[in-house]
Amino acid sequence: METYSFLREFADSWMLLFLFMFFLAIVLWVFRPGASKEYQDTASIPFRHEDKPATTEEART
Repeated sequence: METYSFLREFADSWMLLFLFMFFLAIVLWVFRPGASKEYQDTASIPFRHEDKPATTEEART
């Protein structure tokens, strides 16, 4: 069996399955219970200083 044929067969079967399972694991990791608390701070970054600019002390943190 040629190298190209072997690698193509591998990519068409097992690598496709591996990449799908990896994608599914990432999606499940993001939507796991308790993840919303972890991402809440990051999601609110654009709205932190909505009323006034940040002071020097707030900008450092």
